[in-house]
Amino acid sequence: MTAMAHSRRYALADLARSLDQASTDTRTVRETVIRAAVQMVGDGAGIALLDSDGRYDAITFHHPDSGLRRMLADALDRCGAPPGDGHSTTMIATRQPIVLSPLAPDQASDLAGTPSQRPDALGVHAAVLCPVVVDDAYVGYLLVVRTDPDGTYGAGDVELTRDIAGELCLALSSAQSLERLRASEQRYRRVLETIPEGVVQLDADGLVTYANEPVGVTLGLPGSQLVGLPMHGFLDDRGQAELSRRLVESQAGRATVGAAQLIRADGSRRRVRIGMVPQPDDPDQAGGSLCIITDTTDQVDARSLKRQLDHLRRLDSLGQLIGGISHDFNNLLTVVAGSAEMIASGVEPDSPEHQLAMDIVRAAATGRTLTHQLLAFGRTDGHRPETVPVPDLLNEVQALLSRTLGEHISLEIAFGPDTRPVRAERGPLGQALVNVAANARDAMPHGGVLRVTASNLELSPGDLAGSTLTGPVVCLTLADTGVGMSEETRRRAFTPFFSTRATSAGLGLATTAGILRSMGGAITLESQPRMGTTVHLYLPAMVEPADRESTGPATVTAVQEVLVVEDQPDVARLVERLLQPAGYTLTVSTDARHAVRLVQAGAEPDLLITDVVMPTMTGPELAEQMRTHRPGLPVVYMSGYTAAALGPQVQLDANSVLLEKPFTRSALFDAIARLTGTTPTRS
Repeated sequence: MTAMAHSRRYALADLARSLDQASTDTRTVRETVIRAAVQMVGDGAGIALLDSDGRYDAITFHHPDSGLRRMLADALDRCGAPPGDGHSTTMIATRQPIVLSPLAPDQASDLAGTPSQRPDALGVHAAVLCPVVVDDAYVGYLLVVRTDPDGTYGAGDVELTRDIAGELCLALSSAQSLERLRASEQRYRRVLETIPEGVVQLDADGLVTYANEPVGVTLGLPGSQLVGLPMHGFLDDRGQAELSRRLVESQAGRATVGAAQLIRADGSRRRVRIGMVPQPDDPDQAGGSLCIITDTTDQVDARSLKRQLDHLRRLDSLGQLIGGISHDFNNLLTVVAGSAEMIASGVEPDSPEHQLAMDIVRAAATGRTLTHQLLAFGRTDGHRPETVPVPDLLNEVQALLSRTLGEHISLEIAFGPDTRPVRAERGPLGQALVNVAANARDAMPHGGVLRVTASNLELSPGDLAGSTLTGPVVCLTLADTGVGMSEETRRRAFTPFFSTRATSAGLGLATTAGILRSMGGAITLESQPRMGTTVHLYLPAMVEPADRESTGPATVTAVQEVLVVEDQPDVARLVERLLQPAGYTLTVSTDARHAVRLVQAGAEPDLLITDVVMPTMTGPELAEQMRTHRPGLPVVYMSGYTAAALGPQVQLDANSVLLEKPFTRSALFDAIARLTGTTPTRS
């Protein structure tokens, strides 16, 4: 092999090394090739490649003479032209070089990019065009020209030009592959950064080597700041042990999927699903894993909220059912108690019959208390405030609190004789006490004591944080000896649906707080772990309670004719029997519309005794129609619902009272006396 051949081989090797370094950029590849071609073949060299639209791009040209370089580049440029000229079609068809040495005039015309500029006029005496083929597709050509008047190209020059074009083809193929790889990586990264799931790469020890932005949002840190941090640091003890197990599974080539709780940078928690797969094909991540993290917090919370709402709906339906049953049961108790009282009045005192009858009366009274409690808790709408003596309230709910706590917890209730009454809704207030008692019960699974006390207080502005309640108040305090709460749990205790127990709806204290606020009161809570919990319920006190019933009737009414309207026939018959000894002229109707027709026909009752809830017309509606004919007609309303549960259905005035079922003859006569100012004759 000649010295020149050795020199050319070395030059080609140098070119290959240069192109290997420059292969990431096609512009650099062109410049490197044409400069090497000028040095190795001479005198000038250019590259014309097809653009993405199938037309030639601007030629890249080099010549040692800068002035001649610009002129030849303009003369040889086919920018924007399709490869339809004779030289291009020949190279596309044959894939062989075209040698123009020496350059004939007609060949010079075909070589020119524009007819007005002839390469031979600029001193081009010989040229070689070598096709550039990448991935078996024609993409352009390499052009070498000689401007020496005696310059020609021999077979060795053509072969060297072909070799240079071959290196160009390899470099362009590599550059295009890298460009496609970069585009693919960019698409891949765009996908990773825009998908809602978090993507994390972990090494064999669980260190983060890559994290996209969605997982950064989940963890509360930018994705770039997560790199290098241990994934174990975002998990609790259980999650850390689970992650270690999954890393071992991944290194063994097995994929895993499971739920976990991530601890964010701010300390809050998110529920996630983690899918982990091994990365055996990544030499930089030996033993590494790819994790797909999906935030399921909102989905889990939504399912939990749906369960809680379904639970509330069931409770509401149950409340309505309880209310209806209690109302009907009160009608039955009214018949039982009234009949027993009549039996007792007709036998010798202290006789066995009298004792049995009074036992029935007392049992009916106990049933009345129970049904009134059920009505209070079963109906959450239509309440209205009333003057509530706190001692009476605590005595009433004592049995219910005891049943709520169970036999393993002692109940202690204490209050002073001077405890002021409060203006509140009896039923919801009782519900608030039961809610707190239920929480205390759950905090004392092995037994304990719940102490309930009532005291009078005077509050100044600012005494209760977060409340504007001032002046005289009654404080109901419920203190248990249970496990207590952490500070974090105490802060969230009044949050709706927050609970430390999986079986709890998390509404007890939240509902209690709402009840107190609706009554103009306030609630506070004190607790420490293992030191028990104390709940304070503050209610505005009635300093000078106004008792409408103590003022007596507006006028004294002589009662002779009484109209009784009750849709339940057995209750109607009982009221008739209870009133008969008083000597009244009685008219009894089980249909409210029939009663209206009686008055329209001329009946003139001095007193109306009517049920409140009836199928065709309510008691208040009946009284309103009656009073169009008998203005100021006194009305005794009877109802199986409590006054608080009836709410706005009954608006009592000076000429009306409410008698809650079940009632006795004494209670009925007392109601008539309070309303009319005359006491019925008892026999």
